[in-house]
Amino acid sequence: MIFVVATFHTKPGSADVIRPAAAICTAATVQEEGCISYALHQGLADPDTFVFVERWTTREALEAHFATPHLKAWRAAIADCVISRRVEIIHPDRVEVL
Repeated sequence: MIFVVATFHTKPGSADVIRPAAAICTAATVQEEGCISYALHQGLADPDTFVFVERWTTREALEAHFATPHLKAWRAAIADCVISRRVEIIHPDRVEVL
């Protein structure tokens, strides 16, 4: 099993774009083979920070997720909102940063 922590810093006031787009992406992602859990969290101290916390059975399942139409649609929907992002893939023996 691997974990993914994807942190996005967004332009102020972007939550109204981020949340609905994330809901659509999440609904499709949790149906994917290999997805154990997939949840978006919004910062309380900084509401312009969002964090996806994900669990996948394998790195291959995560790679398949990267190629899905719903993830591509998510990325397009939020492209104008994101200031920065960091994606960490946590393996049992190492952390991979994208």
